[in-house]
Amino acid sequence: MGLSGFWQNNHETKNAPTLGEIIMHVIFVEPSFPRNQGQFVRSLLRTGARVSAISEKPPEMMDSDLISGLAGFESVPSVTNEGALEGAVRRIQAREWVDRLETTVEAHILPVAKVRATCNIPGTTERTAYLCRDKPAMKEALREAGVPCAESTGASSESEVRAFVSKVGYPVILKPRDAAGSAGTYRAGNDEELAQIIETTGVSAGAPTAVEEFVEGHEGFYDTICIEGRVVHDFVSHYYPNVLEAMRARWISPQIIATNRMSEAGYDEVKEMGQKVIETLGIWTSATHMEWFFGPKGLRFSEIGCRPPGVRFWDLYGVANDLDLYDEWAKAIVHGGTEKKASRRLAAGLISLRPQGDGTIAGYEGLSTIQERFGDSILDCHLPPAGSLTQPVEGGYMANAWIRMGHENYDELRRILDEVGQTIEVRVGN
Repeated sequence: MGLSGFWQNNHETKNAPTLGEIIMHVIFVEPSFPRNQGQFVRSLLRTGARVSAISEKPPEMMDSDLISGLAGFESVPSVTNEGALEGAVRRIQAREWVDRLETTVEAHILPVAKVRATCNIPGTTERTAYLCRDKPAMKEALREAGVPCAESTGASSESEVRAFVSKVGYPVILKPRDAAGSAGTYRAGNDEELAQIIETTGVSAGAPTAVEEFVEGHEGFYDTICIEGRVVHDFVSHYYPNVLEAMRARWISPQIIATNRMSEAGYDEVKEMGQKVIETLGIWTSATHMEWFFGPKGLRFSEIGCRPPGVRFWDLYGVANDLDLYDEWAKAIVHGGTEKKASRRLAAGLISLRPQGDGTIAGYEGLSTIQERFGDSILDCHLPPAGSLTQPVEGGYMANAWIRMGHENYDELRRILDEVGQTIEVRVGN
């Protein structure tokens, strides 16, 4: 039965509020992980909304300041278990009216959408959530709408993969149909590599897999907050180098940089594509994260999710644009509008600093040089102390040491981040 009794004294009615006393009640799914999830709840509370939460953790393991502000709380074994999630939502509905059911984690989007429909709560539909999770279905819908995408298909056998490769040629990309970002993504450039990847992905054993034409070009992403299908906040970021290369080579210190040049004509095509994708997939009031490529074949859509970007990039957007994106998202959900605009004051970027090898961190070289030269541009950093275990490259951009920086000039920020990567060395001991 969850922990509903803990909250029962404060909830005597399940009736919908009258127009004269509307206070929206929002259920937020999983405020405990990742670490920044509590910020969504705090921002919802700042709007004046009543907020309940559903989590895989009990309330005593939550931040006390967060739990004290909640109108209700339910604990479930897994928020991706639709039966358990529905039961928790219905227990909250039995106590009071629920206006919205929200989540911001990729793996939670579809189960929450299904429960939303079952419990008759407005928000992202099951169709939209499915299309934003299933890569082949997503691209098929967008190609039909005229959005330029790489050739792709869904496969659950080796023969289906090889049939696709025979049609489009090498190189190709294989990844789970519902992958988030670059997770589980592999590039095959020949028959030998393909055979190995087929085994690694499990498609030879029937694992549902997306197979795509490899698109040559520069990679970036387009992030938005939408209200009723209309973009109200948007941001463009660039990968240096592209993600697959960055996640496979230890010697690279990869960067992600958010531009402050959004008004330049070169970004119009990205913004137009983003709006068309949002409309085609039926995304309504939500955060979005859309990956794209630009190369010899022009601009190509890669994928989109009904969620914010990873690696805490909303934090960077906020500092660079004098906004709190968590507050802006909450106002979109609760009030259906926002009066603030992004300042575009800074370009802001993240550089990942990889250890020389696996083991424990022995120390850092070049830190004092960077601090002396570019201290004013450093926004924050994470430098695990000596003795800390290193993390694998595949762990992502924030798995090991990193520095986040900002500058008014995008090109100068790129130059500074290059120098940081060339100067700082993360030494490893035995």
